Order: sequence, then C-alpha cells, then structure tokens
Amino acid sequence: MAPVPPRSRRRGLPATAARTARKLGEIRRAQLITTYGVGAMIAVENESFLVRGIDSWDISEAPFISEPRLAWQLGVAGFRMPPAPDTDSARDGVRAVRFPEMYSCPTCHQLQPFRKFNSSPKRAECSTCQESLVPSRFVMACAHGHLEDFPYWKWVHRGNRTGSGSCGGQLTFQADGSTASLRAVLIGCSCGVEKVSMEGSFRRQALRELGIGCSGRRPWLKDAPAESCKEPPRTLQRGSSSVWFPVMHSALSIPPWSQGIAKLVAPLYDRLRKEDAAAIKAYVRIEKLLLHHPRYTDEDVVTEVERRRAAETAAAEQLDDAEAAKRAGDYRLKLYEGEYQSLSKPHPEDAAEEQEFVCEPPITPIDDLHSSHGLTQVMLVKRLREVRVLQSFRRVEEPSPADSQLRQAALSLKKPSWLPAFEVSGEGVFLRLDPKRLRTWEEQPDQVARATRIRENHERLLSARAGDSDKPVPSSPATPRFLLLHALAHILINEWSLDGGYPAASLRERIYSDEDMAGVLIYTATSDSAGSLGGVVAQGEPDRLATSLRAALHRASWCSNDPLCMESEASGADSLNAAACHACLLLPETSCENNNILLDRAALVGTPETPSIGFFHEALK
Repeated sequence: MAPVPPRSRRRGLPATAARTARKLGEIRRAQLITTYGVGAMIAVENESFLVRGIDSWDISEAPFISEPRLAWQLGVAGFRMPPAPDTDSARDGVRAVRFPEMYSCPTCHQLQPFRKFNSSPKRAECSTCQESLVPSRFVMACAHGHLEDFPYWKWVHRGNRTGSGSCGGQLTFQADGSTASLRAVLIGCSCGVEKVSMEGSFRRQALRELGIGCSGRRPWLKDAPAESCKEPPRTLQRGSSSVWFPVMHSALSIPPWSQGIAKLVAPLYDRLRKEDAAAIKAYVRIEKLLLHHPRYTDEDVVTEVERRRAAETAAAEQLDDAEAAKRAGDYRLKLYEGEYQSLSKPHPEDAAEEQEFVCEPPITPIDDLHSSHGLTQVMLVKRLREVRVLQSFRRVEEPSPADSQLRQAALSLKKPSWLPAFEVSGEGVFLRLDPKRLRTWEEQPDQVARATRIRENHERLLSARAGDSDKPVPSSPATPRFLLLHALAHILINEWSLDGGYPAASLRERIYSDEDMAGVLIYTATSDSAGSLGGVVAQGEPDRLATSLRAALHRASWCSNDPLCMESEASGADSLNAAACHACLLLPETSCENNNILLDRAALVGTPETPSIGFFHEALK
C-alpha cells in the first residue's frame, strides 16, 4: 500500500522524490474489505493513514471477480479484488493519505499539523527533540460519514469568538498519566488561556454547544469538495470501531452462473458485453479461448454473452421499479430466493466440470429427523463459493437497513462501475423445516405475542434511524418463523464448534425466512482450502445430526442466567431479543448475519410455563 506523496517539507528536496510514492506496509486483501477499507484509518508504527478511494487504486493487475447476481443487485458491472502488486516490479497499489493531520511531541508537547514539525523524509519525529511523534488520539466525525481533525484550538479557546488560530499561540497536548480518564488529557495554548481537559468532549452535544459544526470534509477522496452538512459532529477515539463500519454484501455462487460456459465467459464479459456476434467469435478464435474446452463452441460463447445481457437488463429494470423495490425491502430477498431454490435441489459433483457449487442429500434417509424434529430436508453442501463485497461504509452509528442515502459514505467521487470484493470457498449443511408443521406452530397466540414485541421494538428503531428520509422504512423480519430459524442456527453453530473442531467464529449462518422459505445454511468459508476439509459436512449426516441437534436443544433448554434469561421480555441491544444472552445463544459477530439481534430461545424449547410454544418441545420429552 502506498500513500499519496506528501508535500515537500525540507528545502532542497528533489522534485523526483516528491513524486515517488512511499511504501507503508502490507495488509491482506480481505482486510481491505472487512477491516481497513476505504475511509478507514491504519496505524503504521507511530503514524496514522487513511485509505484512499477506489478511484485512486491501481487495478491494472487486480483480478476480476464474477458474481453477476450480486453485481446486478448493487448496480455495478462487476467486482475486483484489491490490488496486490508484485513488490519487485510494481510501484503502486492501494493508496493512503496521512490522517489525522494533527500530531504531538511527547517531549516538548507541541500540538500542530504534521508538516510543521519538519520531519525527515519517511520518519515522523520532532525536528527539535528528535522524538517520535504521536498522531492525534481524537478525531471528529458525523453520521453522514464526514471526518476531520478534532478542533483543538476551538476547544481550548471555547470562550474566544475570534477566528481559528488568531491568537498566534502554540497549542500543547499533555497526558500526565495520573489517571486513565480524559481529565488527565490537557490541551493548552501559549497565548495564556487556561489549560482545558478533554473531559466532556465525547458528549453527544458537546461540540454543537460550542458552535462547532460539521464542515463536510471527505479526506479519503482526493480533491473532494466539502459538502453542506447539518449533522452534528461527534468526538471519537482514533482507534474506535465507531470511526468505520463497513457495509458489506455477499452472495453464494449458484448454478448456472457458477459452472460450465458461464464460468468461462465471466472474466471476459466486461470486454465482450458491447460486441456483436461476429466480433465475439473473432475474439474467441484469436485468443484460442476454447482450446482446452472442446465441448463448447463459439456459438455457446455468443449465447452466454447474450444471456448475461438480458439478465443484466432485467435486473436494471427491476431496480428502477419502485413497487418491486418496495416489495423486496432490500437486496437480499431476491438473492436469497435463488440460493434457497439451489440449496433445495441436488447438484451432484461432475468430474468433467470445474464446479463451485456441489450440493447433495445424505445417503441415509432422514425419516427419523422428520418425525422427531420436523426437518423435511437435509442437504450436504460439499462445495460452495461466497463473494463478499464492500459497498460503502458508515461512521458514528452502525449500519441499518433504514439508513438514508446521506449516511452512505462513498468509496469514490463518481459512481463506481466496480466494487472491491474477495471470494472464499467452503462447505456447509442446509436444513429445511416442514412447512405444514411450521405453519401450525407459528400461529400460536403466545408465540405470535413474543415475536410482536420484538418486531415493534425493531420497527420503532428502524423508523428512528430513517428520520426524515424519503426512503420507505423497511419492515422488520421478526416473525415467529424468523426467530425460530435464527435461534436454531445459533444453537447448532455452538454445538458444532464443540463437535466439529471449528471455532464458532469460523462458522457462519444464512437465514432463509419468508412465506415460501424456511431454511438455514450453516457453513464455513475461508480464502484457502481449509474451509473444505469435510468437518462441517460430516455434521449433516442424519445420525450425527440427530445427536447434535438433540444435545443442542437440551443445552438450550436451560441457561446459566435462568430464570432471568427465559423470563426476559426484552433483552439485548435496543431490546431486540427475548430469551437470549451470552450464556446461551449469542455468537461472535463474524458468525451472525444479524448482529446478534432478533433471537428468542423460547421459540425452540418453549418456556417452563408454556413449553408447547417451542417448535421442538416434543423432541425434548
């Protein structure tokens, strides 16, 4: 990763040196999607940098990732992995810019922009004390994604209404270490004003009360103009998770897009999408595209390109259809419907094909599981591929389906034609519940009442997050069916992490809950072959599944926090859970696609007073 070269700070510095990008270090590609994506800060030794927008990345050697269903839903042509150029030959890759700009010296306590310290090239040290500088611990951000340095001058001169820096004094930053509180962090100025601690700076209205507003800065985007913003800014720690929340989407590669001619054409589609049939055939002949694929012809390539064009056009029309958008609520419904249908049908392994999706039923019948636990289908997903995409990011408050467009911090100045992504491979087990038994269960008044309390709390939160946005407020998915499927996924992940040898953080869930869907996929996926060793698929064999499911349900029937846990009518963040806590249902954040909300253990096993409201209460007898 190379930052944007800083301006020359030393007299006599050659012009060529100012144009040479400095290599900061290396991070994994996946981290540029999940942890250190566009707009996130990275600490490099005693310096801090902000990852620049994707329009500044050198993607000439970045691999293309094909997942057409997800690309059409997100309105882009495709995806690319973050660039990872050869360090010996490449000079550029992902760029970064220094942020925050304010640094302090731990010896002389000066607090000023980095350039004023006159540091030697490629080092961050005070030219007077020869001491390593420290990046500002505090930044200022707003819920619309804007970011800037904390206004130290205004904070210490809070009673002075003159312009910023007009006193002509030198700011100082001092942390005496006597306590860990903000009271021990003192900001001063040589003009003689009294030193002020940082205590109180994190209050929600602290900056607004001083007349400090958001300036609309987007330092991760080169030459980005300041936006008009009325959102109140907040003080944040530089390393706080609230500074950067990724907004990620994912999709499983399913047939027909994951195999055969579709997989062969996928990396070439962006080049061939606007060509006619003759040009496509000429390209196939010149590039010898089918040399190692004799089972296909140039006509097959033309047909596949035309099929992709038609699907792309249909997806674009659907995105423009307000009624369809209102029905879908979000992008996931259409994607999940396709995945659910593929997971419900056998897709056996074909030695002649390079497949990314292999899904087969177990050899042993599941009649006992159906009669005792209400499972109507078990599928062993022996091979799967998942594409995870970074669409945007948020600041201050975690992402919500009700967020307005103003909260979606952009990855580039212009609307991008591609988005950064990475792919993982793995395996899993798909479980589907008996729809007839499920409909009878989810109509019970007691269970409906429990789900209604959670749904009302969730919809109240969604309405508050939507604010005055013109975007329709999405409905909460908190139905009895969803609560049941979600809780089932959690107890199985906990149980399989004990039986299968996988840590719970490496297992993930996908919940398929709708009027026509009632399934759970539990899978593991990594960027190497470790996600396809058979440990998860083995848990789906009927005999072992019956044993683990029985053990998981018995474990869920009693929590170490009972009776408080089971008797809770509203628990967790924003009261979006019922009977669920860290001792029974909650999982690591990487495992749950719903951030550990919308959970109720009673949907599985019932309550001591009314055990019949548990879907599996008969299996516990």
